[in-house]
Amino acid sequence: MFVPPQPEYFFSTVWRIVEQIPLGKVSSYGQIASMIPPYADIDPARMKRLGPRWVGTALRRTPHGEAIPWQRVINSQGGISFPAGSAQATKQRQLLEQEGISFDRRGRVDFNKVGWLGPDAAFLRRYALLPPRRLSRR
Repeated sequence: MFVPPQPEYFFSTVWRIVEQIPLGKVSSYGQIASMIPPYADIDPARMKRLGPRWVGTALRRTPHGEAIPWQRVINSQGGISFPAGSAQATKQRQLLEQEGISFDRRGRVDFNKVGWLGPDAAFLRRYALLPPRRLSRR
């Protein structure tokens, strides 16, 4: 399991950011991680490389009963990261489709249509976050 330094702070920051993703929009693990400034005691390249995995860990550790829209966070290719055909993948896709998000034949969303641009500037300032990385299809 990938656990970041200061996990309580990192996880609560991830949850706070994910709560901002509106209905019908998606973000990626990397986009969420890009908003969290690197820690002073960690190499920025390491944070950039491991940040998306730490976001995944934070989402897996979402407190039970919290209304955090975890389903709105997908991978950088626009797909669901759970194994294809698994109960988790099926549930995430169903939740996203109920929000009006459609998938192409390869199981990917179009970030140009449903990609989140990130929280507003006031939210970023309030929590000392960085502007988010743009989502793009390769």
